[in-house]
Amino acid sequence: MTKRKNIDIDEVVATVERLRRRIDDRFPDSGLGGVCASVLTVSQAAKASCRKISAPIVWVRILVILLIGFIISSLVVLVVTYRSTTGEWLLEDLITTLEAGLNIVVFVGVVILFLVGIEARLKRRRALRAIHELRALAHIVDMHQLTKDPDHFGGEGFDTASSPARNLTSFQLNRYLDYSSEMLALIGKIAAIYAQHFDDAVAIAAVNEIETLTTGLSRKIWQKIVVLGRGEAPVRPLPSATPARESTEAPPAG
Repeated sequence: MTKRKNIDIDEVVATVERLRRRIDDRFPDSGLGGVCASVLTVSQAAKASCRKISAPIVWVRILVILLIGFIISSLVVLVVTYRSTTGEWLLEDLITTLEAGLNIVVFVGVVILFLVGIEARLKRRRALRAIHELRALAHIVDMHQLTKDPDHFGGEGFDTASSPARNLTSFQLNRYLDYSSEMLALIGKIAAIYAQHFDDAVAIAAVNEIETLTTGLSRKIWQKIVVLGRGEAPVRPLPSATPARESTEAPPAG
């Protein structure tokens, strides 16, 4: 069985779409669902963006080919012109001609390297622009769960006039936090897709920063989930109308 080495963008898009439906089913018209819709749009655009980044920039490649042809043709013209005017090969004149040719080679070579650098910089700018958007989405996800505090389920303290509305049950809060953690993980995977299509040190460093950011934010969310699980209210309360029965099946996700 062949192991897949790269992240499949289509599978990532399908996972984000499924997460968006789960959030909309559980929390209709919520802000978290709106953020997930934005993540879905970015993930769908990532496929086309990665294709553009990995593809060569045609006009830059054409300029490089033309300059290489100019180098070769210039050297040929110098040699032909030298022979047609002198009729014989003199060492001093030949050295002068070669020196002029080498100057042309060095100059045009520097221009070629500059153009190749332009192609890399243009691709890097595209990748960094997309990665910056993912960074902003990660911070937005974090902002949506900042006020989702599990401590109030302990029964201590009281709300003030400026306290945020806490109308989620223990189970709903658990799902909200879990959805936020999943979304952060998917943002990290979308960023990693750019790294596997563009082998650039600056872009890869930016991707690593996104993965570090999303992992750190997700760790904070899971700390809340752990605190919520230790509270007095059960995370998944059983319905009072039906007696509790033991089951060997795992509860459905979402």
